[in-house]
Amino acid sequence: MTVFDIFTLLGGLAFFLFGMHIMSSGLEKIAGGKLEIILRKMTDKPIKGLLLGAAVTATIQSSSAVTVMLVGLVNSGIMKLGQTIGVIMGSNIGTTLTAWILSLAGIESDNFFLKMLKPSSFSPIIALIGIIMIMASKKEKVKDVGSSLMGFAVLMYGMQLMSSATTPLSESESFGQMLIYFRNPLLGVLVGVVITGIVQSSAATIGILQALSMTGAITYSMAIPIIMGENIGTCVTSLLSSIGVSKDAKRVSFIHIMIKVIGTVFYLTIYFALDMAVGFAFSDDAASPVGIAVVHTIFNIATTILLFPFSKLLEKLALKAIKDNGKDEKKTFIDDRLLNSPSLAISECKAKTILMSRTAKESLFDSITLLNNYDSKVADRILAYEETLDELEDSLGTYLVKLSSHELSKEDSNTISILLHTIGDFERIGDHAVNILKVAKEIKDKGISFSGEASTELKTATDAITEILDITIDAFCHGNATLALEVEPLEQVIDNLLSEIKDRHIRRLTGGDCTIQLGFVLSDLLTNYERVSDHCSNIAVCIIQISNSVFDTHGYLNDYKSSEGGKFVETFELYKNKYNLPEKRKEA
Repeated sequence: MTVFDIFTLLGGLAFFLFGMHIMSSGLEKIAGGKLEIILRKMTDKPIKGLLLGAAVTATIQSSSAVTVMLVGLVNSGIMKLGQTIGVIMGSNIGTTLTAWILSLAGIESDNFFLKMLKPSSFSPIIALIGIIMIMASKKEKVKDVGSSLMGFAVLMYGMQLMSSATTPLSESESFGQMLIYFRNPLLGVLVGVVITGIVQSSAATIGILQALSMTGAITYSMAIPIIMGENIGTCVTSLLSSIGVSKDAKRVSFIHIMIKVIGTVFYLTIYFALDMAVGFAFSDDAASPVGIAVVHTIFNIATTILLFPFSKLLEKLALKAIKDNGKDEKKTFIDDRLLNSPSLAISECKAKTILMSRTAKESLFDSITLLNNYDSKVADRILAYEETLDELEDSLGTYLVKLSSHELSKEDSNTISILLHTIGDFERIGDHAVNILKVAKEIKDKGISFSGEASTELKTATDAITEILDITIDAFCHGNATLALEVEPLEQVIDNLLSEIKDRHIRRLTGGDCTIQLGFVLSDLLTNYERVSDHCSNIAVCIIQISNSVFDTHGYLNDYKSSEGGKFVETFELYKNKYNLPEKRKEA
């Protein structure tokens, strides 16, 4: 083996890792966060976690990415430690798919159909299809599929380079002498751990081993310890990701390592004990790429079968190994590790924004109840809501800006833009709730009471504000653009309604039926109602924008009121009749 063969081997490894990265990123974008969301929401039972972990890992082709994701979710308090154990075991099974794909490189046949299964035969076609999809399509999803196909082709090309670079080793005496040392299983495990730890990709280590197996010099007794060591080495990524996280998040990495170590010690001991006792016929046979994939799969499935019944025991072991220091740990808002999975991070930001919207709604509704029945406990709750809304706006804004600097699909970029706009509106609704609280406090402290006519008008306005906020929050939480279309007509009705109430108040004031003090209170209250209505309009427009991919707010509103005027007018008239003020009793 010459120095140029070494260069080819390292270059092949580089192509392999790059292709794996591109393919995984593309597959994750195609998934659009849906698999990760299911993973977070449907892990209430270990068996569900196991199946979902296998599915997610097989889809995005990276067990390390899944484990890092779990560390981030636990560190953010989104998932509990117990939910992750089944997922980790499932990801160990899901990652074996890569070895099966790589094993196709070992196919040798003159049959056309079998030959087409060989990566060197079909990967150029896949690369061609991928580049056409990237260059010809304007749709992000199609481009992501194209990127995944290109990544797969590059990965396979790297595998081919590694195979060609290792071919001369079959005739090398020095290589044969070196392999004698690998008959020591502990050394084999160590090599698997070290190489995988360095490249941080178990698939790369398996790929190298499969490439070396094509020389015919690697036996199963050598390959099995290396495969088990590679399984331990893949934990390095999750171990590094657990630096500076909460105790529970560190326990995720600990459990990941323990599963691999226990499985390796248990099955390696059984294998060599039985081999010494009865002698396995295949131990000294030359390993093949398919054989290595089989061993890799059997080991991970067998380890899962061994440890899955003891999931609770693993959790207790992790709790004892990494003990709490007696202090309550502050949960991370949304862990920065999730930035590597933008779709999942955006999903969590959306969940936090939904929480924010519901908090703003509760705060405003509570403040309205204080107008007729002031309660200091409710007032304190509103102030607590406001503090929560301020913290959420600040944290979400900071995190969304970080997220926007990452490589995102067009859909994800649009979602971030919408969230950045709406969090300000939800926070301001909370501010207006506090303002209404102050109005209610003034009414109580000064013993102010509205006339029957003013009270009736105010109740009509309150009912309208309650409905527009209900519609807006419901539309936002469910992404219902059709429902959001009702907000703008109602907002116009509320503007007219509040203007009419102000006019009626002025008439009563000039007629001596009302006081200036009451006028100030009523004006403050109506101003806050009007601002809340405006914020609801802003939010509704954002919902419709993301649904229709339209980002000219003023243009949209003009089009809606003109070209779609029939629907707008119909809805406007409906709400106008619903929130119609009673006839005026006095004109002076």
